[in-house]
Amino acid sequence: MTQRHDRIVVVGGGSAGWMTAAALVTGLKGRATVEVVESEDIGIIGVGEATFPSIRNYNQLLGIDEAEFLRATNGSYKLGIRFCDWLEVGRDYFHTFGHFGNLFGSQTLWAHHRRLGLTEPLGTQCLPTVMAMQGRFVLPRDDSQFKYAYHFDAVQYAAFLRQLAMQRGARHTQGRIVDVQRRPDGGVSAVQLDDGRRIEGDLFIDCSGFRSLLLGGALAEPFVDFSHWLPVDGAWACPCERSAEELTPYTQATALEGGWAWRIPLQNRTGHGHVFSSRFIDPDRARDQLLARLDGQPLAEPRLLSFQTGHRQRFWVNNVIAIGLSSGFLEPLESTSIYLIQDGIGRLMTMLTEGRPLNEDAQALFNEGSVRRFARIRDFIILHYCLTRRRDSELWRHVSSMELPETLAFRLELWRRFGVLHEYDEEGFDATSWLAIHAGMEHWPERDDPVFAEIPPERALSALKGRRDALAAAVAPMPLHHRMLEQVLR
Repeated sequence: MTQRHDRIVVVGGGSAGWMTAAALVTGLKGRATVEVVESEDIGIIGVGEATFPSIRNYNQLLGIDEAEFLRATNGSYKLGIRFCDWLEVGRDYFHTFGHFGNLFGSQTLWAHHRRLGLTEPLGTQCLPTVMAMQGRFVLPRDDSQFKYAYHFDAVQYAAFLRQLAMQRGARHTQGRIVDVQRRPDGGVSAVQLDDGRRIEGDLFIDCSGFRSLLLGGALAEPFVDFSHWLPVDGAWACPCERSAEELTPYTQATALEGGWAWRIPLQNRTGHGHVFSSRFIDPDRARDQLLARLDGQPLAEPRLLSFQTGHRQRFWVNNVIAIGLSSGFLEPLESTSIYLIQDGIGRLMTMLTEGRPLNEDAQALFNEGSVRRFARIRDFIILHYCLTRRRDSELWRHVSSMELPETLAFRLELWRRFGVLHEYDEEGFDATSWLAIHAGMEHWPERDDPVFAEIPPERALSALKGRRDALAAAVAPMPLHHRMLEQVLR
């Protein structure tokens, strides 16, 4: 049966709800009514302050001016993530949104870097990594040079999009949902608010967060648990005053005893948090560890968030589509929460704007694609944990010895034996990102391709040195990140 979508009801606000509503009213251009139902009594998670480069595509499709967006959200630029203490205590590496280049045509740069036994990080051959290490930033002349993302206040971003969506025709209804009314075929016909109002719709988008009010609650869609591989299940979040330190153009993720800590610099404050596993550390101890790491005066009491990693078995059931936390959650190590929101919106908008029927085949494709996307990102996040050399706590002993998903085990085997960075469909991260983690964790193939030896070592060394020096020279005159940000905001 083909689903009608003349009346679209978005249940829940926050980033997921208002990103969805803004995309719908912009893309459908009045061909459907879009109504957002949210309750002021239900808090917004609002700590997803680091993003993936695809957020720029979303903003551009909506016609959002970058400077206006940065001003409205206290945003800053992000070139990637600095991982501290993941391989060993005292060691760090960068995962940035840029490439490492090639030498001599198809001869890969990383292979020569490793073959020559160079001790300098592979990141010296990557433009945005060099920029990040020096705290510098410029806007790229084109997308081929490097990509960038943002840090921003997620609550302010939701408010910014709410205003935009309502200006373009979205309806905003405030009230707490007390009942979900069903259709004879098992779908949802309406939601009822605590004041008696009844909001009817043809298509319901569940953006109700971890509650998963429609998909997980009313429709009782089962949950696929990832906690065996991703055991973290809680996070303390605490904003603090900006320190005198320069505004770094990257997120920092520092591995700790029972999890890891984030540091996210905004214009007006610094976001800190500690993602942890309650199986391996007491939550109060995790809170104390977070407070000890703050680099400024706290602006609020630490807030505890509890979650389970995984996703709903299906993301689209009958006339309900879950987007955001209501569909599932992968821990925030690689800043993919907002990316997954955008991915779900993109799949939906493609069907709606191209006039594809919303039937069983469309649902199956949407669900299969979403499940694969979660699995691919899950494997990439596990990669950060399973390659560790740390054995100094229960968590690190567990992740270094746990049985891996078959899809990840196969990729690791191809890399170890043959140096092949295998890619599946529905990837969230390309081969360059996988290489960044392998290199940072010093996880190299067991043998080199013999063809690499056809290039004389002195020639390879000269090429590597030339690229490294050229990148360093290009970055040296670039403005510091906060100076570039000031220029853009003006």
